[in-house]
Amino acid sequence: MRRAHKGFGIRGYGMTPYDNGNGSGKPAGKTTTTARPSRDEAEAAVETILRWIGEDTSREGLVGTPGRVVRAWEEFCAGYDEDPADMLSSTFEEVEGYDDMVMLRSIRMESHCEHHMVPILGVAHIAYMPNRRVVGISKLARVLDSFSKRLQTQETLTAQVADCIQNALQPRGVAVLIDAQHQCMTTRGVRKPDVSMVTTRFTGAFQTDGDLQARFMSQARMA
Repeated sequence: MRRAHKGFGIRGYGMTPYDNGNGSGKPAGKTTTTARPSRDEAEAAVETILRWIGEDTSREGLVGTPGRVVRAWEEFCAGYDEDPADMLSSTFEEVEGYDDMVMLRSIRMESHCEHHMVPILGVAHIAYMPNRRVVGISKLARVLDSFSKRLQTQETLTAQVADCIQNALQPRGVAVLIDAQHQCMTTRGVRKPDVSMVTTRFTGAFQTDGDLQARFMSQARMA
C-alpha cells in the first residue's frame, strides 16, 4: 500500500524510519508534522552543500547535479512510502503440511547510515518456521528492501525485518542475520575497509531451540 505522500520521507515531517515496536513499519504513535520542503528547496540545499565544499555549481559537470541528487535520494529512501507488512498479506496454505525452515540466503542489502548518510552494503539471511502457511519468497526480500530504503542503523533494520515477518505471518519463529560494511567506517573515520558488522534477531522457536538456531547459523555460513 503506497502512502499518498510521494517522495522520500524525513523524520520530523510526518514519517519515521522506525517501526516503534508494532512490526509494520508504520509509526506506532503520533508524529510531529510540519511543512515538508519542496523539491526546489531540496535541490537548493544540495547546491548549498556543493558551494560549501568549494565547488563552482555553474560548471558543466555540476549543472543539473542538485536535481539528480534529489532524484537519487528519492530512490534510496523509497521505503518511507511503503508498508512492509502489506507485502506479506498474500500467503499460501497448500504446502502439503511442510513445517520445516524456509530460508533465503545472501540477499543483497543496501541502506544508508542515519548518522552520516553514507551507504551500508551487505547481505541478509532470513528464515522462518511456517505455521500452516507460507509466503512467496520474493516477499521476504521486498520486506528487507522496504526497511533498508530508509536512513537506518543495522541493529534497527535487523529487528524491524524480523518483527515485521513475525507479526504479519505469525510463524513459529523468525531468524534474521545481516552482515554488512558501513562506509562511515570503511571510507572515513577509522578507515578499516575489511571490517563488517554482523547483527542477528531471533524470535519464537529460533530463540528457544538452540539446535534450530545453530542450523540457521550453519546454513548462513555456507552462503
